[in-house]
Amino acid sequence: MPPDIEAPATGATRPVVKRTARAILLDGDSLVLIKRTKPGLSPYWVTPGGGVDPEDATIVDALHRELDEELGAKATDVVPAFVDTIEHIAEDGSHGVKVQHFFVCRLESMDPGRRHGPEVEEPTGEYDVVRVPFSRVGLASVEIVPLTLRHYLDANIEGVLGLLSPDLG
Repeated sequence: MPPDIEAPATGATRPVVKRTARAILLDGDSLVLIKRTKPGLSPYWVTPGGGVDPEDATIVDALHRELDEELGAKATDVVPAFVDTIEHIAEDGSHGVKVQHFFVCRLESMDPGRRHGPEVEEPTGEYDVVRVPFSRVGLASVEIVPLTLRHYLDANIEGVLGLLSPDLG
């Protein structure tokens, strides 16, 4: 775990109890999402990704591992895009925050037959890989969580695409 992050204005600290790496994964003009259906809940859509494990050397390494596990996928052009911080209770019961790192990237390849890991081996509900148009209409057609990501994407479609521009350097 990283050290506590100090909030500059107040001097207060909140321990980071979990970090995740998630992909804003573009395949041409489509956004690749996972439709989550859990018993007793309405479906919702998430970006592929998950927790940073102790054996992951970097957050980007965690992203690549998670894409391989959840989609059997490889991604290129990985660029940081958005960070979300929310209150979180860790598995051990400790209170703090979860910092979610979202990266925009391009889908290089995907073989669903290579999917593995807890989502596939011991699923809680269904994990369906879907594509939606990366447009305001496409984004509005699904319930993307977290809501902060949905709002960010809706307000920044052109900016997100610009992060993959070849002239960015």
